[in-house]
Amino acid sequence: MPELPEELVLPADLVPAEPPNPPVTPKDAATVMLVRDQDGLEVFLLRRVVGMAFAGGMTVFPGGGVDRRDADASVAWHGPDPAWWAARFGCDEALARALVCAAVRETFEESGVLLAGPDGDSVVADTRPFHDARQELVERKYSFAGFLADHGLVLRADLLRPWANWVTPAEEPRRYDTRFFLAAMPEGQHADGATTEAEDVAWRRPADALDDWRSGARGLLPPTWMALAELSERDSVAAAMAAPRTVDKIIPKVVRTGTTLRVILPDDPRYPTAAAHLDARPGDALDLL
Repeated sequence: MPELPEELVLPADLVPAEPPNPPVTPKDAATVMLVRDQDGLEVFLLRRVVGMAFAGGMTVFPGGGVDRRDADASVAWHGPDPAWWAARFGCDEALARALVCAAVRETFEESGVLLAGPDGDSVVADTRPFHDARQELVERKYSFAGFLADHGLVLRADLLRPWANWVTPAEEPRRYDTRFFLAAMPEGQHADGATTEAEDVAWRRPADALDDWRSGARGLLPPTWMALAELSERDSVAAAMAAPRTVDKIIPKVVRTGTTLRVILPDDPRYPTAAAHLDARPGDALDLL
């Protein structure tokens, strides 16, 4: 795992002065790193609208929270079964099914890319006929299982790969236990980013996206920075999709130096002694579990 740079600091308002007590239970979520080969590996990125309650203004991958209906066992499914995904993400099969469905649904809602097809050997080539259904999914008028059934589609779980698992700090009023997936852009489809949650979208080589962050052009939170750094080590979609991954739950902590907040990970020597309160003296650590 690459080392987080010291200059990767968190927004000053990320940790509220009076955090919830007890901490909010994290909501299960899924995010998808959608990649393609074009002058090297590129990944699809969205810049969230400034002012949004969570990660406003930050550059992220498509994704969002699990809907309770994502666990519907009637979903037509092709690829590794929920038991396989449960073993990779360390959860039960019902949640694993919901996470995979949420990953595919959120990718469709936020990018217009649909990882599904008429059968297990094909993928939809043109998603424009599903424009209205896409909006109904966004508005939660329609379940993803219902959408697939009505259009005779099969969820292609085999097009996804498990990548990582990050948990939001305990002090935040909105918390997520997010599983990261990797998926190749289906041939013939177009990622449009037509979502009200994003002010702009772009395909970027991971190294270029990191350069954008260094220049101040884009803001990144640690999980996104780490994923981009890891993707930058792969020179093609095939190499990224074939990369062996062991997914461990990453629960960061934060150290405060004056008014600056930086994330530290479990392998950092400061991690075990991070302070468990917000009124720490300058230089003390804040426990963001």
